[in-house]
Amino acid sequence: MPQVLTTNALIQCPHGGKGTTTPLHPKWTVNGGYVSVEGDTGVLACPFLLLPCVGYQLKSMGLNATQIDGQKVILVTDFNQTFTGLPLVMTEFHQTYDDSTLAGVPVGESAPPVSPELADVIPPVVMPPVQTLPFSISTTPTPVVASFTMTTDHPLQWNLTLLNTTLGVHLDLTNGLPGATVAPGGGDWPSPSLTLVVTMTPVFMAALTPGTHYLFLTGVSQRGLSGHGVAVLTVSL
Repeated sequence: MPQVLTTNALIQCPHGGKGTTTPLHPKWTVNGGYVSVEGDTGVLACPFLLLPCVGYQLKSMGLNATQIDGQKVILVTDFNQTFTGLPLVMTEFHQTYDDSTLAGVPVGESAPPVSPELADVIPPVVMPPVQTLPFSISTTPTPVVASFTMTTDHPLQWNLTLLNTTLGVHLDLTNGLPGATVAPGGGDWPSPSLTLVVTMTPVFMAALTPGTHYLFLTGVSQRGLSGHGVAVLTVSL
């Protein structure tokens, strides 16, 4: 099973900013690092000044039974996000592993074999990893279309986040917004390969205001591993 997450872990946002976690229950240490639990928060030293990833709050996917003071322990493979909705990349270095299971194992009995979904160690692949989509407000406007394909053997969910760097806001586009249609929408990932098409009207694009904006698609497997692709939206007058 995966390692438990500690405050010694390397936690980064997609921009390479490093995170520092503050433990809610600093009681259990592994190699000198406190074990993280659900609800622990952290700050990110994000270099992306236009709309930085300032921090995160850790959540458990419920894939292990270990708790500290009633709070679920975080695994290094639990999917987590920044406050702006972007995926965190978490790497641990200790050699202690959590062998518990969600339901627990009765005394005297052997643990059942790990299911293929939880044994999966390959992150989802999102293609293309980067695409650039220009839009000019002054020319004859046409819709802007971003298309992504996600693949993994054991899919779980996906989310779509727009970073509007001019206005300094982030928007959840998983279910679409007026002027931005996502097909299929909703965040469900029912099959190993899924193509997602985002169609943005000229009115929607113009409302972003001139500048460079970023549309992040993150795919998550049942193990909690993630991959992402980004569409760079360049809006000019």
